[in-house]
Amino acid sequence: MPGESATDRTVIAVTGEERFDFLQGLVTNDVAQARDGLVYAAFLSPQGKYLADFFLLAQDDAILIDVKTDLSDAFLRRLSMYKLRAKVGLERSALNVSRGIGPAPEGALADPRHPSLGWRLYSAEAGGPPSVHWDALRVAACIPETGIELIPDQSYILEMGFERLNGVDFHKGCYVGQEVTARMKHKTELRKGLAQVEVDGAAPVGTEIVAGGKAAGTLYTQAEGQGLAYLRFDRAGPDMQAGDATLCYRG
Repeated sequence: MPGESATDRTVIAVTGEERFDFLQGLVTNDVAQARDGLVYAAFLSPQGKYLADFFLLAQDDAILIDVKTDLSDAFLRRLSMYKLRAKVGLERSALNVSRGIGPAPEGALADPRHPSLGWRLYSAEAGGPPSVHWDALRVAACIPETGIELIPDQSYILEMGFERLNGVDFHKGCYVGQEVTARMKHKTELRKGLAQVEVDGAAPVGTEIVAGGKAAGTLYTQAEGQGLAYLRFDRAGPDMQAGDATLCYRG
C-alpha cells in the first residue's frame, strides 16, 4: 500500500441514527460536510479551550473520528459523558490510518488543513514505514500538532490558526465552547498566536522566547531553519532568543 502508517492515531466509530446531531452539538466544524470528504475539527471545554482535534468522515453507517491515540481515552470518556439518552454508539474501530503525499491511492481523501499535507486513508490494511518529513511540512505551512503546539486545557483554536486550517465553522450553530470562540472572532483582536519564525541554531521544544529582556512566547517544532512559535505579537520581532537559538519574526 502506498503511504505510511500513522501509528499514533486511533479511529473511533460513532454509530446510531442520531450520530450527526450528536456530534454537531459538540465539535467546532459542520459535521454534515463529512459526507463529502474529511472534516477537520476540534472539541473544546465549556471555557473555549482546546481538548482534542481530529478528522471526521461519514462512512457507511458510522462517522469515523481519526484522533491522536494519546487523547483517545479522555476523548471517548467526554463523548460518553455528553451522550446521555442520544441514540448513538461509541466504539474503537479496527481501521488503520495511512497518509502520504503525491498520487493518492483509491479511497484516499485530501487532508483539509493544507494541500502540502497530502492525503489520508482508512482501511483494514496498514501502510508502510515512515517516509515523509512531516514536521518540515507542518512548519512550512504553520500547522500545529496535537500535543506539541496544541495543548489540552491551554490552547485556544483561533490563536492556533484553526480558521485558516478549515477547522471551525462560524455559521453552524452552537457547540461546546462556541460562545468564547465566537467572541474571540468578532470582538477582539488576537494579541497572541502561532507563527512561523526563522531559527538560527536549535532549542528544546517548549523553550521560552525572550525579546528585549521580556518574555515573548514559546518555541516549539523546528525544521530546516524555521520553527513554530506561540508569540505575543506586541513583543515579537526580528531579534529574539530561545535558549541557544536566535529567532526572527517578520510578521
